[in-house]
Amino acid sequence: MWYWAGLALFSLVAEAQTNLSPEQLWKLGRVSASGISKDKKYVIYSVGTPDLETNKTNRKTYRIPVTGGTPEEIKDAGEYLVNSKISPDGKHIISSEAVREMDITGADKYKDLPKSDAYVFTSLNYRHWDTWEDGKFDHVFVAPYANGKAGTAKDIMAGEKFDCPQKPFGGDEDYIWNPDGKRVLYVTKKKFGTDYAVSTNTDLFEYDIEKGTTVNLTKENKGYDVAPAYNEKGQLAWLQMKRDGYEADKQDIIVSDGKVKMNLTQQRDDVHVDGFVWGEDGRTIFFWAATDGTVQLFKVNYPGLTRMAAVITQITKGDFDINGVHGQVGNQLVVSRSDMNRASELYTVDIESGDMKQLTHVNDEVFSGLGKCKTERKWVTTTDGKKMLVWVIYPPGFDPAKKYPTLLYCQGGPQSALTQFYSYRWNFQLMASQGYIVVAPNRRGMPGHGTKWNEQVSKDWGGQVIKDYLSAIDAEAKQPYVDKSRLGCVGASFGGFSVFALQAQHNGRFKTFISHDGVFDFRSMYGTTDEMFFENWEKGGNYWDKKNAVAQRSFSQSPSNFVDQWKTPIFIIQGGKDYRVPIEQGLQAFQAAQLKGIKSKLLYLPEENHWVLSAQNAIVWQREFFSWLKETL
Repeated sequence: MWYWAGLALFSLVAEAQTNLSPEQLWKLGRVSASGISKDKKYVIYSVGTPDLETNKTNRKTYRIPVTGGTPEEIKDAGEYLVNSKISPDGKHIISSEAVREMDITGADKYKDLPKSDAYVFTSLNYRHWDTWEDGKFDHVFVAPYANGKAGTAKDIMAGEKFDCPQKPFGGDEDYIWNPDGKRVLYVTKKKFGTDYAVSTNTDLFEYDIEKGTTVNLTKENKGYDVAPAYNEKGQLAWLQMKRDGYEADKQDIIVSDGKVKMNLTQQRDDVHVDGFVWGEDGRTIFFWAATDGTVQLFKVNYPGLTRMAAVITQITKGDFDINGVHGQVGNQLVVSRSDMNRASELYTVDIESGDMKQLTHVNDEVFSGLGKCKTERKWVTTTDGKKMLVWVIYPPGFDPAKKYPTLLYCQGGPQSALTQFYSYRWNFQLMASQGYIVVAPNRRGMPGHGTKWNEQVSKDWGGQVIKDYLSAIDAEAKQPYVDKSRLGCVGASFGGFSVFALQAQHNGRFKTFISHDGVFDFRSMYGTTDEMFFENWEKGGNYWDKKNAVAQRSFSQSPSNFVDQWKTPIFIIQGGKDYRVPIEQGLQAFQAAQLKGIKSKLLYLPEENHWVLSAQNAIVWQREFFSWLKETL
């Protein structure tokens, strides 16, 4: 049974506009903010535009007044921004550099064999995300700084087989200055090899320049400690997850005055913080987090020594995502914002009212000529009596008197929020613009609906979450404008697993499937993936522990166990450098489909990882995706 979120029935009149194509999608400018200028007058940002011919991205940098106006191209962003790597007292500078701490390759181990490309390993973490371990580790360096020049740098992590910035996604935010300019704070996981692969226990380490000593500031916490940031008073805030091995644990903001640590967001069970910045007053923290199918801007006060309760206030509301906060000028914040019909642009937000003003207009002209897709919130009752939010996206010029082929979209993660994001691969506007209705459920495992909802997917991948998918598509299929004979199912990563699982359980609902980098066989996944903490948590243990009933149930849900029930055409996509969901997952699924005589296709992308990053490969992906749907749906 559907529960409509107060929306009236609608009818859209088609305008003289074109519909979004893959080629147009990859011509959009991608806006990325660098920060607020030193004089607080400008927002500095860059625009990256993919070039299909060269298969590279052209990038330009701009400044635009915080109050709005005409952007001006600039050559050097550093001229306008504070260099956060120079100490507040101007005496030192920090940087990062790869340092060889191990001999891994044959050429390194045996100097008389310089052409050897062999690798020798004695522990796990021998490859991570899309890179093989080469014996080098990113370290933080401190050097004297005077007259615009750096002196001889000192490796403050010398001899350590640990990384800062953290791999694979860490950056400059992983090492920062204390406001006194005498101490460096950095993030790392001080574990190596197999211990590294089974743990999420990163910590914040403080290095004293004068003493040459290092102290672990978060030793008592066993999960993630990341994203440190000081206010001008020297009070430290960071993001923290409590449980070791659980990468999708509730993420909270912790603040320390040097003596007492305080969790500012623990009182909100539905708040899983994505990121934050300190306010100019040093007492307010602005953060963004998923809530009810969107990502919104919040603020929380830091009570300090008063020890009063922290109060969380939501600043923005609407069908859009706030993707980051890039600075504050008075009562205005500069943020990135997107929705299912618009790629990210920069906006200012009034802190008190939440009113927003668009600041950059990089893609306005393109979008003004494109047909807009109506998006609706709907609520479905699940098989266990819960209310589940489902986004439904309609084609431009939608006519409820007609019938449309419909796609069930399965989100990855498994605990990634399904919100008003704008993707350059799984793009809802693009799918709908080809004439498909898209059904995107906030099934179990989605942040923004409470911790219990978020955690219910773990250790039960083949359970309630699969029923949630079917509840969503069954509810929408009751609508008169849905062609029930033309239903498809698509997804990547955990969504790709979902496709493989539904292939055996859909009971004829779907006419076609598409799975990208999906988990097909749980045993081989456990034996070849990189981050073992994820597998141990999600499966509840390993497959050879026969006494572990939870793990045994989890592994019994592997899609490979149910191939005998596969009947429906399926398109499988696999990245060659995907070490998170390695190559054998897609190949096994394709091979099984072929040997069963099922109409199937494999798109192999040898140089892509868990994503598709090159422009030409992305266009191939889109063309093959829609040609398969046209052929089979």
